[in-house]
Amino acid sequence: MLTKAQQEKYGEFYDSTHENEFLDSKTEVLVGLAAAVAMNCKPCTNYYLRQAKKENVVKGEISEVVAKVMAVSAGQKRLQTQAVLKEYEIDLDSYK
Repeated sequence: MLTKAQQEKYGEFYDSTHENEFLDSKTEVLVGLAAAVAMNCKPCTNYYLRQAKKENVVKGEISEVVAKVMAVSAGQKRLQTQAVLKEYEIDLDSYK
């Protein structure tokens, strides 16, 4: 789908996201895991779970990351529904 030049540029960009100035490697893995779960990327989730083990991330840390993704996702869906109700003037109190 991408041209060779685009693939190379993307590869350079992606690689640069692992060369952090401010995040330690464990934090980088946890942020990556959160992003992977949030974006529903199975290969990425697999990658970051395996990296987490190498970085000695404990099960509780993974659980807290997944819970945070779930909480943000649930909040976004609530806001999305509220916006539709408002935009289309739907009164839920009129429902049985």
